[in-house]
Amino acid sequence: MSSPAARPDGPLLVVGLGNPGPDYDGTRHNVGFLVVDALAGRMGSRFSTHKRSGADVAEGRLAGRRAVLAKPRGYMNLSGGPVAGAARFFSVPSTEVIVVHDDLDLEFGVVRLKRGGGEGGHNGLRSISKSLATKDYLRVRFGIGRPPGRQDPADYVLKRWSAAERKELDVSVELAADAIEALAVEGLEPAQNRFH
Repeated sequence: MSSPAARPDGPLLVVGLGNPGPDYDGTRHNVGFLVVDALAGRMGSRFSTHKRSGADVAEGRLAGRRAVLAKPRGYMNLSGGPVAGAARFFSVPSTEVIVVHDDLDLEFGVVRLKRGGGEGGHNGLRSISKSLATKDYLRVRFGIGRPPGRQDPADYVLKRWSAAERKELDVSVELAADAIEALAVEGLEPAQNRFH
């Protein structure tokens, strides 16, 4: 396991997954964008278009560590190219890439941290694993819960948050941002112990 202690000032790449454009604003699938927006606010940084990678990026220090935040500009299932491009451009090894994504298998607002593993049918993760040629990157799983009744999961993730979820969403997004700061400073296992 790579830890920030081994790379005290090595850059970290934090990627929030989502789909571009106003049609997708406020949908469950775009929660990764919300989390990196919160981190950019903490860093006092703004996103700008980074043509070399195909992502919007913001640079700064996150909990004292050099960090690049990224939001791929293409659709979710094409996230891998921009993520690999940003990792190459900013010289971030795949072990120091953190991907924030929605997760159907966790209750709404639950945040879990892990390294590697399967993609659980998530097309964004599948694309990233293929483009990085490894699954050995960090994931921040943000629970969105299962769809009600017989609703298709593909439709559910593209729906907007319910009124009840919107009331709790900001708190959960800040929790995910706190977990990423802990990952950046403490490493995976101590962060898991604090947030699981």
